[in-house]
Amino acid sequence: MFKDLFRKDPALEAGRALYAAAVEQARAPALYRDFATPDTVEGRFEQVALHVYLIMRRLKGDDAAKKASQSLMDAMFQNMDDSLRELGVGDLQVGKKVRVLAENFYGRIGAYEAALKDDAPENDLAEALARNIYGVEECEEAGALAAYVRKADRYLADQPAARMANGIVMFPDIERAS
Repeated sequence: MFKDLFRKDPALEAGRALYAAAVEQARAPALYRDFATPDTVEGRFEQVALHVYLIMRRLKGDDAAKKASQSLMDAMFQNMDDSLRELGVGDLQVGKKVRVLAENFYGRIGAYEAALKDDAPENDLAEALARNIYGVEECEEAGALAAYVRKADRYLADQPAARMANGIVMFPDIERAS
Protein backbone atom coordinates (compact mmCIF):
# COMPACT_ATOMS: atom_id res chain seq x y z
CA MET A 1 0.00 0.00 0.00
CA PHE A 2 2.66 2.56 0.98
CA LYS A 3 4.94 1.69 -1.91
CA ASP A 4 2.30 3.05 -4.31
CA LEU A 5 2.49 6.42 -2.57
CA PHE A 6 6.14 6.81 -3.54
CA ARG A 7 6.07 5.25 -6.98
CA LYS A 8 6.94 7.63 -9.79
CA ASP A 9 4.37 8.33 -12.48
CA PRO A 10 5.95 7.32 -15.82
CA ALA A 11 3.85 9.84 -17.76
CA LEU A 12 4.94 12.65 -15.44
CA GLU A 13 8.59 11.69 -15.85
CA ALA A 14 8.14 11.42 -19.63
CA GLY A 15 6.49 14.86 -19.79
CA ARG A 16 9.37 16.41 -17.88
CA ALA A 17 11.92 14.74 -20.16
CA LEU A 18 10.06 15.90 -23.27
CA TYR A 19 9.90 19.43 -21.89
CA ALA A 20 13.63 19.38 -21.15
CA ALA A 21 14.31 18.27 -24.74
CA ALA A 22 12.05 21.02 -26.13
CA VAL A 23 13.80 23.65 -24.00
CA GLU A 24 17.22 22.39 -25.04
CA GLN A 25 16.29 22.65 -28.72
CA ALA A 26 14.62 26.04 -28.18
CA ARG A 27 17.83 27.37 -26.63
CA ALA A 28 20.03 26.28 -29.53
CA PRO A 29 22.23 29.23 -30.50
CA ALA A 30 21.47 28.71 -34.21
CA LEU A 31 17.84 29.74 -33.68
CA TYR A 32 19.02 33.12 -32.45
CA ARG A 33 22.12 33.51 -34.62
CA ASP A 34 20.96 32.08 -37.96
CA PHE A 35 17.20 32.69 -37.75
CA ALA A 36 17.37 36.00 -35.84
CA THR A 37 14.95 34.93 -33.11
CA PRO A 38 14.97 37.82 -30.61
CA ASP A 39 17.13 36.79 -27.65
CA THR A 40 14.62 38.09 -25.13
CA VAL A 41 12.29 36.51 -22.59
CA GLU A 42 9.52 36.72 -25.19
CA GLY A 43 11.69 35.25 -27.97
CA ARG A 44 12.75 32.35 -25.77
CA PHE A 45 9.12 31.73 -24.75
CA GLU A 46 8.11 31.65 -28.43
CA GLN A 47 10.78 29.09 -29.26
CA VAL A 48 9.90 26.90 -26.27
CA ALA A 49 6.21 27.11 -27.17
CA LEU A 50 6.98 26.20 -30.79
CA HIS A 51 9.04 23.14 -29.86
CA VAL A 52 6.56 21.97 -27.22
CA TYR A 53 3.82 22.33 -29.82
CA LEU A 54 5.79 20.22 -32.32
CA ILE A 55 6.08 17.39 -29.80
CA MET A 56 2.40 17.66 -28.87
CA ARG A 57 1.48 17.62 -32.56
CA ARG A 58 3.37 14.34 -32.98
CA LEU A 59 1.69 12.79 -29.95
CA LYS A 60 -1.81 13.98 -30.91
CA GLY A 61 -4.19 11.14 -31.63
CA ASP A 62 -2.09 8.48 -29.91
CA ASP A 63 -4.05 7.34 -26.87
CA ALA A 64 -1.00 5.77 -25.23
CA ALA A 65 0.86 9.08 -25.44
CA LYS A 66 -2.01 11.26 -24.18
CA LYS A 67 -0.81 11.36 -20.56
CA ALA A 68 2.75 12.14 -21.59
CA SER A 69 1.52 14.97 -23.80
CA GLN A 70 -0.55 16.42 -20.95
CA SER A 71 2.42 16.06 -18.60
CA LEU A 72 4.57 17.89 -21.15
CA MET A 73 2.19 20.82 -21.13
CA ASP A 74 1.92 20.72 -17.33
CA ALA A 75 5.73 20.80 -17.08
CA MET A 76 5.87 23.82 -19.38
CA PHE A 77 3.36 25.83 -17.39
CA GLN A 78 4.87 24.81 -14.06
CA ASN A 79 8.19 26.08 -15.38
CA MET A 80 6.54 29.34 -16.48
CA ASP A 81 5.00 29.71 -13.02
CA ASP A 82 8.35 29.04 -11.34
CA SER A 83 10.16 31.45 -13.67
CA LEU A 84 7.70 34.26 -13.00
CA ARG A 85 8.12 33.77 -9.27
CA GLU A 86 11.92 33.84 -9.65
CA LEU A 87 11.59 37.09 -11.59
CA GLY A 88 9.81 38.57 -8.58
CA VAL A 89 6.24 38.56 -9.83
CA GLY A 90 3.92 38.63 -6.83
CA ASP A 91 1.80 35.62 -5.92
CA LEU A 92 -1.41 37.44 -6.80
CA GLN A 93 -0.15 38.23 -10.31
CA VAL A 94 1.45 34.89 -11.21
CA GLY A 95 -1.84 33.14 -11.96
CA LYS A 96 -3.00 35.97 -14.21
CA LYS A 97 0.28 36.04 -16.11
CA VAL A 98 0.32 32.25 -16.53
CA ARG A 99 -3.25 32.41 -17.82
CA VAL A 100 -2.18 34.98 -20.44
CA LEU A 101 0.78 32.77 -21.42
CA ALA A 102 -1.59 29.80 -21.75
CA GLU A 103 -3.95 31.80 -23.94
CA ASN A 104 -1.00 32.89 -26.09
CA PHE A 105 0.18 29.28 -26.34
CA TYR A 106 -3.23 28.01 -27.43
CA GLY A 107 -3.39 30.81 -29.99
CA ARG A 108 -0.04 29.74 -31.39
CA ILE A 109 -1.18 26.12 -31.52
CA GLY A 110 -4.18 27.13 -33.61
CA ALA A 111 -2.11 29.23 -36.00
CA TYR A 112 0.66 26.65 -36.41
CA GLU A 113 -1.77 23.75 -36.74
CA ALA A 114 -3.71 25.52 -39.50
CA ALA A 115 -0.47 26.48 -41.27
CA LEU A 116 0.88 22.92 -41.20
CA LYS A 117 -2.20 21.34 -42.78
CA ASP A 118 -1.51 19.67 -46.11
CA ASP A 119 -3.84 22.04 -47.96
CA ALA A 120 -2.60 25.24 -46.29
CA PRO A 121 -0.89 27.82 -48.50
CA GLU A 122 2.90 27.47 -48.34
CA ASN A 123 3.49 30.90 -46.80
CA ASP A 124 0.92 30.57 -43.98
CA LEU A 125 3.50 29.08 -41.62
CA ALA A 126 6.04 31.82 -42.35
CA GLU A 127 3.36 34.44 -41.73
CA ALA A 128 2.36 32.85 -38.41
CA LEU A 129 6.01 32.66 -37.33
CA ALA A 130 6.60 36.26 -38.42
CA ARG A 131 3.70 37.48 -36.28
CA ASN A 132 4.48 35.35 -33.23
CA ILE A 133 8.26 35.20 -33.11
CA TYR A 134 9.34 38.38 -34.87
CA GLY A 135 6.33 40.62 -34.20
CA VAL A 136 6.03 41.66 -37.85
CA GLU A 137 3.82 40.68 -40.77
CA GLU A 138 6.60 39.14 -42.85
CA CYS A 139 10.36 38.77 -42.88
CA GLU A 140 13.01 36.66 -44.58
CA GLU A 141 13.96 34.91 -41.35
CA ALA A 142 10.39 33.66 -40.89
CA GLY A 143 10.53 31.85 -44.23
CA ALA A 144 13.78 30.17 -43.29
CA LEU A 145 12.42 29.28 -39.84
CA ALA A 146 9.29 27.83 -41.47
CA ALA A 147 11.51 25.50 -43.52
CA TYR A 148 13.18 24.32 -40.29
CA VAL A 149 9.78 23.84 -38.59
CA ARG A 150 8.53 21.72 -41.48
CA LYS A 151 11.73 19.67 -41.33
CA ALA A 152 11.34 19.21 -37.56
CA ASP A 153 7.69 18.23 -37.99
CA ARG A 154 8.63 15.52 -40.50
CA TYR A 155 11.54 14.39 -38.32
CA LEU A 156 9.28 14.00 -35.29
CA ALA A 157 6.61 12.23 -37.37
CA ASP A 158 9.18 9.52 -38.17
CA GLN A 159 9.75 8.79 -34.47
CA PRO A 160 7.59 6.19 -32.73
CA ALA A 161 4.97 7.80 -30.48
CA ALA A 162 5.51 5.03 -27.93
CA ARG A 163 9.15 6.03 -27.59
CA MET A 164 8.17 9.67 -27.18
CA ALA A 165 5.54 8.66 -24.61
CA ASN A 166 8.48 7.31 -22.61
CA GLY A 167 10.20 10.71 -22.74
CA ILE A 168 12.63 10.09 -25.59
CA VAL A 169 12.60 12.57 -28.46
CA MET A 170 15.16 13.80 -30.95
CA PHE A 171 15.03 17.02 -32.95
CA PRO A 172 16.84 17.53 -36.25
CA ASP A 173 19.96 19.61 -36.58
CA ILE A 174 19.14 23.26 -37.02
CA GLU A 175 20.33 24.48 -40.39
CA ARG A 176 19.29 27.48 -42.36
CA ALA A 177 18.66 26.62 -45.99
CA SER A 178 20.60 28.86 -48.34
